[in-house]
Parts: sequence; C-alpha cells; structure tokens
Amino acid sequence: MKSLFLLPLLALGLHAAEPVSLFDGKSLAGWSGADGKAPGSGWKIEDGVLVLDGVGGNLISDKEYTNFEFEWEWKIAEAGNNGVKYWVTQIGGKEWLGIEYQMLDDQKHPDSKNGAKRLTASFYDIQATAVKTPVNPPGQWNASRIVARDGKLQHWLNGVLVGEADTTSPDWKDKIAQSKFKSKVGFAPGKGRIMLTDHKDKTWFRNLRIKEL
Repeated sequence: MKSLFLLPLLALGLHAAEPVSLFDGKSLAGWSGADGKAPGSGWKIEDGVLVLDGVGGNLISDKEYTNFEFEWEWKIAEAGNNGVKYWVTQIGGKEWLGIEYQMLDDQKHPDSKNGAKRLTASFYDIQATAVKTPVNPPGQWNASRIVARDGKLQHWLNGVLVGEADTTSPDWKDKIAQSKFKSKVGFAPGKGRIMLTDHKDKTWFRNLRIKEL
C-alpha cells in the first residue's frame, strides 16, 4: 500500500533514540495492573515468554509515550482474542482506554463476524486495514509494529504496512464518532500508556521493544 507518512517517519527515525525492551523475560518490571494494582496471577513468564493464561487483568506500562515505534511478537490460542492498546488514559476517572491494535483468530472468534474493523491489525472498531492481512494462524508467532508520529499512525503485520490513519484529520474524527468510543471524552489524546489487554483468552508475547521518536 502506498504510504503518505512512511518516508517522513523513516527520515525522522534516523535521529531517534535506540529501541529499549519493555519486557526483560524474567519479571513484569515496568508494568502494573489498572490503577497501579499488582498484575493478576494469569500473567506468567515461561522460558522468557510472557503468557496470559487465566485471569490476569490488563497490563499497563508505567511510562507514557507520544511519538514511538513499538514492536512485539505474539500468538493466540484457537478462537482467541486479545490486543495491544496505546495512547491509553483513564477516561472519566474510570476506564483505561486507548486505540487498540486488534489480535484475533479471524476465522473462529465470534467478533470476526462484526465487520472488518474488528479483524487482526485493525484500529479496533474505528478503521479496518487497507490490505489483506498476512496473519499467521493461532499457535504461530506473528510480528507486529505500531508507529505513531505527530498524530499519524501506522499498523504493520509480519513486515507489511496494513493500515494508516491521521488522527488530526476530519476523517478520523468522523470514524471515532461512528465507533463505540464516540461518547468517551478525551479518548486517545495523542499520548498515553501501552496496554496488553486481557480478553480471557490464552496469549503469548515476546520481544516487546519500543523506540521513542
């Protein structure tokens, strides 16, 4: 897909900081549950892999990010559902919400029947991918990347740019107004935390790295 944003992002990235790990393979240092609570017992570390198996609750990064490139590898169980959220903030003093990079069994999870805006690598419930996603099936690893720079977003999957959005544009505002987030005042304000979600399905994460741009 032709990118309107890729070249300036790459050019700016030449002068960016080096990527840092968000998971050391041994602990949940740098992460907490909602409102600073300890993560639930469903989050486990097995052979350097972060595994959600059981009730763990959402994991929220201690640090906020604005312009960044975040990459990670993941796989889900058959018929599974999960996601990575970013620009996560506490809305109305209650919900922790942000833009979600959807991770789904596109063939067997029921949410796949609710439209393309709910499929893997979409901007969940806001915008579908622009190309057919090269997603690997459940039980196999996928490599994902989110790039955010000055309000412009990219979603990558297994080396392919699958979606772009400009959150400063009228088009984005219209899409938010048609989404489930339309009444969430202050949703995705252009900065916030990273969240690994708990949708009750077994999920594996590894090689979580972020570079601030």
